[in-house]
Amino acid sequence: MATLRFFAGAAEAAQTETATLDAGTIGELRTQLGEHYGSEFVRVLGLCSLLVNGARASDDAVTLAPTDTVDVLPPFAGG
Repeated sequence: MATLRFFAGAAEAAQTETATLDAGTIGELRTQLGEHYGSEFVRVLGLCSLLVNGARASDDAVTLAPTDTVDVLPPFAGG
């Protein structure tokens, strides 16, 4: 099961900072997240970047291993 870490608005929408899900690809993960956390989370997820073990994963075909960590990062402002 991949470990997920939610940050800022994504954590607020999920009402948690961490979770684990069993998904084989980023596309499957997105589907499961929507089913689990609902439409408001799906809206926020559409604005987020996903990083798998620190590398951006923008393609839904990216595969996930049970040992992977996925960070869900909404856009940040400031600098």
